[in-house]
Amino acid sequence: MLVSGDKAPNFSLRGDDGQLYSLANFKNKPLVLFFYPKDLTPGCTTEACDFSAAFEEFSKYSVSIVGISKDPLASHLRFKSAHNLRMLLLSDPDLAVHQQYGAYGTKVMYGKTSVGVIRSTFFIDEKGDIIKSWYKVRVKTHVNAVLDTVKKRS
Repeated sequence: MLVSGDKAPNFSLRGDDGQLYSLANFKNKPLVLFFYPKDLTPGCTTEACDFSAAFEEFSKYSVSIVGISKDPLASHLRFKSAHNLRMLLLSDPDLAVHQQYGAYGTKVMYGKTSVGVIRSTFFIDEKGDIIKSWYKVRVKTHVNAVLDTVKKRS
């Protein structure tokens, strides 16, 4: 697990716009990077829509928002279109970046242990250092908690 002060792992992933992105694309600007299990599922839709609804508020603090899942780009495009999502979505089909960030592994849901995507969010500063990390995110109040952390930093 990554904690405050750790260097954010670099990545190289395709975005829903077809471009290749790395952490360097977001240097000199804070970044909220959120990992979610699957496009167009209830919890993931709520989380993405909440981030999208708060997009302007994050922008006031010059914070970029990027979502990452293992879904292919075509799925990301359907997801963005269906819900008018404003943030960039990146595809990590082999889960390598998920693993670097600790967003994939053993988890317990309803008393059952499985291996899969661990809903996680990272607030990364302009230099690529992690300011705060959230693992095992509960969707309902999560975006507000992230935004509060952004505001306190400013």
